Amino acid sequence: MAILARRTGSRRRMMADINVVPYIDVMLVLVVILMVSAPFVQPSLVDLPSVGAGKRAPDAPITVFVLQNGTLKLRESGGDRTVDQQAMLAAVLERLRDKPDTPVVIFGDKQVPYEAVTSVMSALYKANVKKVGLAVSPLPTPS
Repeated sequence: MAILARRTGSRRRMMADINVVPYIDVMLVLVVILMVSAPFVQPSLVDLPSVGAGKRAPDAPITVFVLQNGTLKLRESGGDRTVDQQAMLAAVLERLRDKPDTPVVIFGDKQVPYEAVTSVMSALYKANVKKVGLAVSPLPTPS
């Protein structure tokens, strides 16, 4: 609120001062209210999981390679071996019998016809394999 200030001279001018004392009083009252009410607030309880209840690490996926010439390779603990589609299905189903949640990842060469990769996927889906995925390499970032 502007107040007209009187000076000894004949000129009058506006005085633009803001009285901040009421604002400080209000803030101090709010701080006191928060300090008094803080002990009465009950903290919420969070049910945190314990360390012993966590899941173990997932198993390594079953990997099937579709090579450029159309042959299939299956990666196992002993190494890679060349298989046909029936032998690949039998080996995958054998491993899934023990651990049914193991994913199957198909690595298809860039030069392989799309039909060869989809036939492997189709055979796995027909054999009721639940987790089948395709491996891809990320696109290079532009520089």
